[in-house]
Amino acid sequence: MPLKSVWRKTEGVGVTSHAGRSAKHLDPRKKQVTDDQGTVYAFEKLLLATGATPRRLPFGTESIIYYRTLDDYQRLRALTEKGRRFAVIGGGFIGSEVAAALAMNGREVVMIFPDEGIGSRMFPPDLATFLNDFYRQKGIDVIAGASVTGMEARQGQSILKIRTAQSGSERDVVADGVVAGIGVQPNVELAEAAGLEVQNGIRVNASLRSSAPDIFAAGDVACFHNPLLDQWLRVEHEDNANTMGGMAGRAMAGETVSYDHLPSFYSDLFDLGYEAVGELDPRLETVADWKEPYREGVIYYLRGARVRGVLLWNVWEQVDAARRLLAEPGPFRAADLKGRLPARAS
Repeated sequence: MPLKSVWRKTEGVGVTSHAGRSAKHLDPRKKQVTDDQGTVYAFEKLLLATGATPRRLPFGTESIIYYRTLDDYQRLRALTEKGRRFAVIGGGFIGSEVAAALAMNGREVVMIFPDEGIGSRMFPPDLATFLNDFYRQKGIDVIAGASVTGMEARQGQSILKIRTAQSGSERDVVADGVVAGIGVQPNVELAEAAGLEVQNGIRVNASLRSSAPDIFAAGDVACFHNPLLDQWLRVEHEDNANTMGGMAGRAMAGETVSYDHLPSFYSDLFDLGYEAVGELDPRLETVADWKEPYREGVIYYLRGARVRGVLLWNVWEQVDAARRLLAEPGPFRAADLKGRLPARAS
């Protein structure tokens, strides 16, 4: 993949880039940042968009690809040129997408995760269980309710030690490559050392300012209060990164802003896909409105008879309508939601 296809142009827009360096010290009082080469940068306004770092397993060292960066993509792409069998650890966003992509490129895939179903932390149990079977039909060996307890290298391959939670049985999985997607942690070290308020990321107000007035934060690292859900959120997806980043830039330039955007997120799983907005928690009451079971429909997540989240399963261009529904106070019954989305054009 050519770098120019993922790198946003900075020429002619007043941006000076210092690639290959990392910020090591922040002094909010002096308004200075020092990088790993000792260079000091003065600022009037500062944006912290430090992102997040993948959680790592206590074994496997560099043999495991924690799919996060362009280098990770290029490394996995190179492995697929010579390897046939791949193990994917994790059943969330990264795990489900990488497993599907590998299978669609003709590779053998085994998928291991501790939950009972793919996407179990977002989807109702019946949908998560359906996805297990759906992935198996696509040729993926799905090992649900299991954990990887160790890994060793042998003759150029990786041997994963798998233990099933329910039975306690153990087995080995042999793979030419291993990818892990087990969550991330926000990169708050710089902010924390500088004395900024940190709680599940860098806390920001509606103007995206941190506890230091001239220091802003945006993207995966920023924890913000969403007025619609009345919750503190930290969202790791494209819509939030783009919208929040743009708004932070306007705020730093002197514009009065209020970040009340409720970010959406999406994924593609073979020929299935979804968009979602709000609180997708399977512990909430859920109402499924299927046009075709598990192939096309809408799932509503409710708390106290109010809609808190909407999953649009193979239903497109309805995110704004879903946001409007979340803004309605209710109360809603299951019958009220049947046929509510997709909204008809007026």
